[in-house]
Amino acid sequence: MYTVETEKTRGLRQMLGRAGKVVITSHVHPDGDAVGSTTAMLSYLTEGLGIEAFAVFPDEVPDYLRFIVPERLSGRIGWGVKAAASALRGAGLLIALDFNDLSRTEALKDRFLAFRGPRVLIDHHVGPDTVSFDLVFSETEISSTCELLYWILTAASGSESLPAACKDALLTGMTTDTNNFANSVFPSTLEMASGLLRAGVDRDRILENLYQKGRENRLRLLGHLLSERLIVTPEGAAITIFREEDRKRFGILEGETEGFVNMPLSIGKVRISGFFKEEDGILRVSLRSKKPLSARELAVRAFHGGGHEQAAGGKILVPEDIPTMDAAGDYLIGIFKEYLQ
Repeated sequence: MYTVETEKTRGLRQMLGRAGKVVITSHVHPDGDAVGSTTAMLSYLTEGLGIEAFAVFPDEVPDYLRFIVPERLSGRIGWGVKAAASALRGAGLLIALDFNDLSRTEALKDRFLAFRGPRVLIDHHVGPDTVSFDLVFSETEISSTCELLYWILTAASGSESLPAACKDALLTGMTTDTNNFANSVFPSTLEMASGLLRAGVDRDRILENLYQKGRENRLRLLGHLLSERLIVTPEGAAITIFREEDRKRFGILEGETEGFVNMPLSIGKVRISGFFKEEDGILRVSLRSKKPLSARELAVRAFHGGGHEQAAGGKILVPEDIPTMDAAGDYLIGIFKEYLQ
């Protein structure tokens, strides 16, 4: 069982008691852990404590994750600069979830930095920005922000007091960030899952929504990428480049390539997998590695990024790093060859 510092939970309760109105946010391109932790906190505040609260994302929640948000809470979730400005008006507290630095909110960063009230950070990534926040819950040896939030909320109020939507969202976010218990699993992770199952969370429904309701186009894209785009190097790197032409050909929606980076790790000789997604003139980078290789080290060294030891991300800039998108293949082969020598 993960133990949360009593002084910090006391401080959070005091902040919530004085806030009046709370704004919750997470990072750009929200994944399951971001949407799960944000929805869980929103449910806890509004349904559990009766506090006025709103959640704001830098951009829209992907379609495949919208099942996490119950209809009764959907009106309290928005995205973009206008939604952030409206939500922050009259707010007394900002809670940031699942990122270590406000730069991860991109267009919303300046709004949050200008916010005059206290800020709370709850996150599991390396290197939290402690300067910009008044209270920081940071733990890297934990599966997900959803798991960390579970222990914080149960320490503050007891697990029996968590609303149903809060518990559902917490288990969903932890499930996605561990790739359904395939990585980043600690004893506390299994204890959290057991506690939520005992509390009545329907895990079968969560798994059905996450993994059994995808579109046909997504599976066809995966086949195309594995047969036409996947490069496996002699050193043990798997490189998959998802181009804009692929997105248009298969009609791919935001979030539908989630999890693709994990697929090549099923190949015995592959030690690290990189998924490179063309988007807005750059390549978004997702990295996954097998122990003891560090995906984070490579992300920091070569891709303007960071993250966890076995799960990290970053970006490749055009033309700063490569002259054109067509040069990405050779560039990446060289990067991985040097790193794996």
